[in-house]
Amino acid sequence: MNAPGSNPRHTRTANAAHWQLPYTVRLEWGPAAQAITSGADLAVVVDVLSFTTCVSVALDRGAEVLPYPWKDTSAEDFAAHHGAQLAGPRDGGGLSLSPASLRAADSLGRVVLPSPNGSSLSHQLAAEVPRVAAVSLRNAAATAEWVAATLPEDAVIAVVAAGERWHDGTLRPAVEDQIGAGAFIAGLAAAGKGGYDADEGREGRHGYSPEAVAAMAVFEAAEPRLRDMLYGCASGRELVGAGYAADVDIAAELDDSDSVALLGGGAFRRP
Repeated sequence: MNAPGSNPRHTRTANAAHWQLPYTVRLEWGPAAQAITSGADLAVVVDVLSFTTCVSVALDRGAEVLPYPWKDTSAEDFAAHHGAQLAGPRDGGGLSLSPASLRAADSLGRVVLPSPNGSSLSHQLAAEVPRVAAVSLRNAAATAEWVAATLPEDAVIAVVAAGERWHDGTLRPAVEDQIGAGAFIAGLAAAGKGGYDADEGREGRHGYSPEAVAAMAVFEAAEPRLRDMLYGCASGRELVGAGYAADVDIAAELDDSDSVALLGGGAFRRP
């Protein structure tokens, strides 16, 4: 950090260090997403509890998801204009930011899904990066395989762990999103993206920022007891306490979905 009154040149240099420019696989937390999007070919939004898990469940059912700003009063008009169903509050009894509600719906077509973190990030990143993907634990491997098979070897991937917010609006890093981001990054490594080789030490991970490598290590540590980790983390405990344990169970369905979710024309859909 720079002290007040420090040399502006030093300030610019310090900020540039946060861009993770030497790396093709980068990771940052939601509010600071812009720091790593310079030159990015794909931005990956990870909001495990629950936006990106909802997206994967909806796409599994053949639906499309239109992300929308949280609690915007124009959401009803937006949904009507696009011929879509509007997801409401979790306690409203219908479609909501609850994967279980999307799975249980009698029919599912186009869904407008407001979210305070994942949806807002998707809007922001769509204006900055050519492609935006929604990744959860359910479709992490499928998305990583799509990236390795579709994008150039030197494509820059900006992975954004959404996190949550404290009451004052500041970031609350959410371990479930770090785990989800790590699952996707581990999938990239397994698919050979960037030539990652854990046995080659520093030279084998030149394409992955230390932030990305750290998220991968968090996932690998959590994987053997993934469901317990999601149940025990702050966000999971909050959902379970409110009666939404089923949402946590769905979020823990590691690699159960092959639905790659790409944002195009304002909606997440399969490529």
